[in-house]
Amino acid sequence: MIDFRSDTVTKPTAAMRAVMNDAPVGDDVYGDDPSVNQLEQFAVERHGFESALYCSSGTQANLLALMAHCERGDEYICGQQAHNYKFEGGGAAVLGSIQPQPIENNADGSIDLNKVVAAIKADDFHFAKTKLLSLENTIGGKVLPLSYLKQARECVDKHNLALHLDGARVYNAAVKLGVDITEITQYFDSVSICLSKGLGAPVGSLLLGSKVLIDKARRWRKVLGGGMRQAGMLAAAGQYALEHHVTRLAEDHDNAAYLAEQLNTLAAFDTSPFQIDTNIVYANVAEHIDLKAVAHALKEQNMLFSPGKPLRLVTHLGVTKQDIDSFISVLAAEI
Repeated sequence: MIDFRSDTVTKPTAAMRAVMNDAPVGDDVYGDDPSVNQLEQFAVERHGFESALYCSSGTQANLLALMAHCERGDEYICGQQAHNYKFEGGGAAVLGSIQPQPIENNADGSIDLNKVVAAIKADDFHFAKTKLLSLENTIGGKVLPLSYLKQARECVDKHNLALHLDGARVYNAAVKLGVDITEITQYFDSVSICLSKGLGAPVGSLLLGSKVLIDKARRWRKVLGGGMRQAGMLAAAGQYALEHHVTRLAEDHDNAAYLAEQLNTLAAFDTSPFQIDTNIVYANVAEHIDLKAVAHALKEQNMLFSPGKPLRLVTHLGVTKQDIDSFISVLAAEI
């Protein structure tokens, strides 16, 4: 199956499965799982934070960050397209009693910091207390410049806010920029990192922050049912991904650029309006194309994509350049 729906569909490699099989395990709720402890310590040292927490998902890691930074009735500012606002079930509001204040994203994925400042609530009991600015990198596959991250840090410092990064694909951003991950993470009070997208682990995300923040997040993880027991096999996969699957993300980026080029050879598709930085490709589709019918036809030929206008296709370690050629050939025949 050639699957372009998301980089969440990656499967563990044989080498990763071997590491998982041999991983020592214990009860993580008691703090006894050596593989989880090792991953968390590795993450602390690798990313430049005081503490780390292994979480079941990126949605959980982001929610824990919001609940650790904010109290009931507080507010966080984010982009209209932010995953932790738009695609995570309203968890901050439903489970954290935290008010989101979304601001329209610019075309490059950033948020106008002047609009951020204008959205900060006055110290008045009529208003929610603005506590946090949350950014996402990459966002829609687009990379936020380091200069912008520096400006965001200066902005929150000036206005006494914390700064969180939804870094589900932050390693894609670092590889694209050609910098060490700490060149990005240095600007944030907390960072979530998904291990089960392009990095290829089967399950899990990390939340990084200060010891005080992570201790609070750990308690909320238990409250939310996220206390895992013998999770070491999964944690070992996550550490393997961080140690062995980062540099290969460049291959996914190259394949995405190639996929965009090949899509543009078909008259019904146009990627030119979209910024394609990493492994996510967007394309406008001609109105007469019934994408649902096309998706059904391709599924019968072991090719998957999510029909939508614009079309969104994602490259990952399960997609090769040859797979893209096969996909384009079959797609051309079906439209």
